[in-house]
Amino acid sequence: MKKLAFTFGTVLLTAFVAVAQEKVAAPPAPSSNAEITFDKETHDFGNLEYAGNGTYEFKFKNTGKEPLIISDAKGSCGCTVPTYPKNVPIKPGETQVIKVTYDTKRAGNFNKTVTVTSNAKTPSKLLTIKGKVDAAPVEETFPSNGKKDDGATPLEKH
Repeated sequence: MKKLAFTFGTVLLTAFVAVAQEKVAAPPAPSSNAEITFDKETHDFGNLEYAGNGTYEFKFKNTGKEPLIISDAKGSCGCTVPTYPKNVPIKPGETQVIKVTYDTKRAGNFNKTVTVTSNAKTPSKLLTIKGKVDAAPVEETFPSNGKKDDGATPLEKH
């Protein structure tokens, strides 16, 4: 009889704890009515000159019903630097820009991203820049006598 009472008590206690945990569920995360909408999320520079202009402005609008606040914009590497309105409330219907600059003193193809974090319904957006930076120009060197160097060594000239 003691075993039956103990088993019944254990079952009853387990059921009580399970019901109590259901009632103590975490409240849902507050939803935001701010929304960030970009004109475009990818920009292709095409070919850029070495040390040329690698800056593009991504235009966006707060299409939500509450102020939008951008808390961070981070490039995928040190060669991609975003500039954005930091922690400034952007009113519903207001338009702003995030300027992204790529270091064009790096020759070759590139495909880089910027992660934008805000209080919008979609709290994280990814912007992409891509293109190709031409090789650095090669300057001709002349010998001290002022004549153009043909590249041949003195032995080859004989």
